[in-house]
Amino acid sequence: MTPAPERLRIAVLASIAHRTPPRSYGPWEQVASTLAEGLVALGHDVTLFATAESRTTARLHAVAPRGYEEDPTLDAKVHECLHVAAAFERAAEFDVISNQFDFLPLSYSRLVRTPVVTTVHGFSSERIVPVYREYDRTAHYVAISDADRHPDLGYDATIHHGIALEQFSLVLEPGTYLLFLGRISPDKGTHAAIEVARRAGLPLVIAGVVQDERYFAERVAPLLGPGVTWVGAVEPHERDALLGGAIALLHLIAFAEPFGLAVVEALATGTPVVARRLGSMPEIIRDGVTGVLVDGVDQAVDAVARVPLLQRAECRRDVEERFSAARMVADYARLFAGVAAGAPAVSRSSRASRPTVAKPTERSLTP
Repeated sequence: MTPAPERLRIAVLASIAHRTPPRSYGPWEQVASTLAEGLVALGHDVTLFATAESRTTARLHAVAPRGYEEDPTLDAKVHECLHVAAAFERAAEFDVISNQFDFLPLSYSRLVRTPVVTTVHGFSSERIVPVYREYDRTAHYVAISDADRHPDLGYDATIHHGIALEQFSLVLEPGTYLLFLGRISPDKGTHAAIEVARRAGLPLVIAGVVQDERYFAERVAPLLGPGVTWVGAVEPHERDALLGGAIALLHLIAFAEPFGLAVVEALATGTPVVARRLGSMPEIIRDGVTGVLVDGVDQAVDAVARVPLLQRAECRRDVEERFSAARMVADYARLFAGVAAGAPAVSRSSRASRPTVAKPTERSLTP
């Protein structure tokens, strides 16, 4: 008989830009929340390091009272330093630390014996790569898509994000509008979505926080009016209804996006996605089945006309098979067990001789 896997003591270090889970925008915080809750459900001993107002079934350790993006009176650098230090000062209490908080915690990782698994949520700039490169031989890195793997680094696994399916309702008969959901910034292509919707003769709903005020004022706000509506940031229950009611999600990004939670969330409601063929989009979207991959506005307009031919139930089914929270948590739990047992990090120099991609698993690692 195979012995039951060990119950692990796991620290999940979340971002403190927003509450965990976020009220509206906050993809890093959402992933940290999904992971922490899933690990608790599997029976592991989990401590979540997040803001004081965060909600979790794990133990909560908080230094920052609120997310610094939501409270301008908080100094981001000060609270980030205190937040990361708090987790590493308690490192001896854990079998593994899951770093969902970018590169700063890597600079603490050699000061403790507890192994640190860092999920790389993309690279905000090439200027931060030297930190990842410096710790490559000792750090355990997880890529959130194969497309986002940096050639200078070794990775223990690629683990795609997963979502809590119960939070999204399958809608087989959509409404009459197209949807843009995400940060309002040039790299997310809000202006392109407006152009596609107008040329397709369909109304567009824009939902999301304004990240680039100048871009919004110059490229988006002047186009708002009949047929183009901005509803601001949306909370979870509003998000489900908005996604499910759309004919398609327009995801006309202008950068190599590492993942894209909104894409998977749309598919979970049955809504196909029209996306630029960049970054992780070919990994997430099954072209011609759950959406259409395009190379520009002209192709996107044509794609909108083809969307009604796609099966919305198939979009949901694909998420159930590939992007569920249960699958994501099981993959992380399996990786954490190996790391806690002493598995060495996969550095760039050693990656050629070792497998580096975590295969999706049907079985959760239970204690």
